[in-house]
Amino acid sequence: MADNAALVNALKDAGLLTEPRLERAFRAVPRHLFLPQVPPEQVYSDQAIAIKQGADGTVISSSSQPSMMAHMLNQLRLTEGCNVLEIGTGSGYNAALMQHIVGDLGKVTTIELDKELAMHAENHLADAGMRAVNVVHGDGALGYAPRAAYDRIIASVGVWDVLKMWVRQLKPDGLLVAPIWWNAFQLSAAFTPSGDGTLTSRKNTLCNFVVLRGGIGTPSLSVRLGTTPLWLDSSEAARIDTARLHALLSYDAEREHLSVPLTFNEMWSSFIPYLVLNTPPDFVFAKYQVRDSEQHPYGIEGMGFALLARGSACFIPLNGNGVIYYYGSADSFMATEDALKGWNAAKRPKLDQLRLRLIPKERGEPEIRAGKLYPRRDHTLHVWFEDETT
Repeated sequence: MADNAALVNALKDAGLLTEPRLERAFRAVPRHLFLPQVPPEQVYSDQAIAIKQGADGTVISSSSQPSMMAHMLNQLRLTEGCNVLEIGTGSGYNAALMQHIVGDLGKVTTIELDKELAMHAENHLADAGMRAVNVVHGDGALGYAPRAAYDRIIASVGVWDVLKMWVRQLKPDGLLVAPIWWNAFQLSAAFTPSGDGTLTSRKNTLCNFVVLRGGIGTPSLSVRLGTTPLWLDSSEAARIDTARLHALLSYDAEREHLSVPLTFNEMWSSFIPYLVLNTPPDFVFAKYQVRDSEQHPYGIEGMGFALLARGSACFIPLNGNGVIYYYGSADSFMATEDALKGWNAAKRPKLDQLRLRLIPKERGEPEIRAGKLYPRRDHTLHVWFEDETT
């Protein structure tokens, strides 16, 4: 039978509830109180649940996957008495868990852009006996100065940058957790501030959240190939010539195998991060997804990643064990093979070796010896592997 105890036990078996305060919070706060219209078997499964969609069917708010919530709350390292700010209230479930952890001496403020969602969340929190949570209807990009400074700030939405306003409202010894965009992906990062104004994260996990909306949002990262259900996500989406790519994909694909077969886990948690950091400058790295399982545009289905260049494109399914499909010249295939050789030579660095640093823009572009730099609104994002010289 689907219930809260079964969900919590599953999270505990997965090693996500080793902190007693966190386990007690998950046991004390039933998720169904925040999703009253959702069937219990769905509520108490480990999946994200959409709670509001836009006119075009795009999900604009959801109740996050419980295992990802547990992971991010582990990153946040809450203690009793903490003053916490959450960006993106959603259903209110995450705010309730945090209020239980920080206790009567702590404070939780959560900001929601959507007035209707803020009102519903306030009602859900009251039903759960969590009236101490302060729900604010407003633009989370601005933070919430009246209750600053905060020991912890957490964003429950995907962000393009950690905004200056959040950093100003964070205590010097505070911690800020946010899903930050990195090329075609989001990384749940736990940033700690330094005295020189930089923020560094040593613990990062791939994730997927709805994006921050409001006055300061996220640039367009997705392109659609014509009227097909094939979508490409990339921080360099503006470089993708969809008409030229459509013409290229209209030819038959060549089917090959990478010289080293890769499992889903090897692909997702090791090779892809390495390839993102080592994509040649004349190529675009992208994540692809066919958003209609009944259609196979250009012979492509499911999801995976792509390497695109003028006159060449390769698509590698995540579950293909190293199968690769390339169109046009073999340049994209050979570039992927070169990256694979480099990955092996680098002893297959894993995602847990990935490090992030945010450097304030006013400090100018930093000099680096490894990794890549990504310009953002207020910062330059530096991403590298720990075993490399920085």
